[in-house]
Amino acid sequence: MPEEKADRQRAIHRALGVLQKECGGSIPIDRFMQAALYHPEFGYYTTQVRTLGRGGDFSTWPLLHASLARSVARWLRGAPSRHIIEVGAGTGQLAAGVLARLGLLRRLRTTLHIVEISPILRAAQQKILAGRRVLWHPDLPSALAAAGGCANIYSNELPDAFPCRVFVRTGSRWKELALQIDGNSAREILREADLPASSALTDSAPDGARVEVHDSYRTWLESWAADWRRGEILTIDYGKPMPALTHRRPSGSLRAYAHHQRLTGADVYAGIGHRDLTADVNFTDLKAWGSGLGWQTLSLGTLTDFLSSRDFALPPAFASAGEEFQVLRQRR
Repeated sequence: MPEEKADRQRAIHRALGVLQKECGGSIPIDRFMQAALYHPEFGYYTTQVRTLGRGGDFSTWPLLHASLARSVARWLRGAPSRHIIEVGAGTGQLAAGVLARLGLLRRLRTTLHIVEISPILRAAQQKILAGRRVLWHPDLPSALAAAGGCANIYSNELPDAFPCRVFVRTGSRWKELALQIDGNSAREILREADLPASSALTDSAPDGARVEVHDSYRTWLESWAADWRRGEILTIDYGKPMPALTHRRPSGSLRAYAHHQRLTGADVYAGIGHRDLTADVNFTDLKAWGSGLGWQTLSLGTLTDFLSSRDFALPPAFASAGEEFQVLRQRR
């Protein structure tokens, strides 16, 4: 075991060294996150992810309360299609809850497609969904191809799992945050960069403001949008629209989670492959990116709003958390 750990650490140092050289001497935060979360040898989601029980790193809504599965099922009954796609299905508990609440006749004529890149999570999903009419796919284009391009798509805590770029306002300009890594230490630096399309990168931001942009999620949307012919998409995640997003956390929201502990600052860059890395989602960007693809926004509100509009409610213990999550509903 100690030798295995040493081999893993050497692989991390080697990969980050190569990446730093490729990036010109420092690693932008999104490239660091991509390696820390998805590298095939040591990435958190590909080799280490833990979500269940006291030994887990985080809990998601399906593990906390059944009202989400009931509300998603009711949404699906109002947006009929023979094909449903869940992207990033976690342990499979939300999918199981949704299927159980669709009703027998609807369930018999519905195929659920799951897009999952984590082999650990896929194994958990296959266990909990054994015997159900479920197909697994490595990416959304293949799921849409199997559905003939017509499907209702939903996700829970998906955009936040995409690597984000981080920008810092310095005087009258925005610069991109990057890391210079030397052994086990990581030092933040600022570098010049082309700015992505984001509502957060405003000229009115104060000096020192720090914002995250999920530009990789925008790229991902564009990669499959042409394959989606008809349906609705439901996106559930923690975050806010602008300007509430940056007013709430002017120093940014990039953080790590390990054993249900929230880690910030330099701790975010330590323990590579053993910690989930995430940031709040800018739902104004998500709306705009969808509009640019020709999608119609049907609604955007808190998770509390989404549940109550379907006659469900969270227990008082979860009420504040229900305000932290947003639910975006769009139509193709």
